[in-house]
Amino acid sequence: MEKDFLTQKVIGCAIEVHKELGPGLLESSYESCLLYELNQAGILAQSQVLLPINYKGMTIDAGYRLDVLIPGVLILELKAVDKLQAIHTAQLITYLKLTGIKTGLLINFNVNKLVDGVKRISV
Repeated sequence: MEKDFLTQKVIGCAIEVHKELGPGLLESSYESCLLYELNQAGILAQSQVLLPINYKGMTIDAGYRLDVLIPGVLILELKAVDKLQAIHTAQLITYLKLTGIKTGLLINFNVNKLVDGVKRISV
């Protein structure tokens, strides 16, 4: 699936979740529902994927977990916060660099209109 088309499809799934649930829930609620929507849309996605650091031939567990991974293509970092902060962007960039995946979406569900809470990051 072409990346831009996939990204738009994922955002559409997130909008569907947001329309159903609205703002104000915990991140885990949105994650579970988004995973359901992605799978219904035929998008293979995994949640809470462990991400170790490969360092000098060693695999080191640094406690990183990807909220949602579309293997080899896209990382979704989900939030339910008042406002996205620079640290949230840095977190997603770290995940992109460690996986070699070039594109990620930072999605904040705690907004009135979801399009205001979506940020695309490319490295």
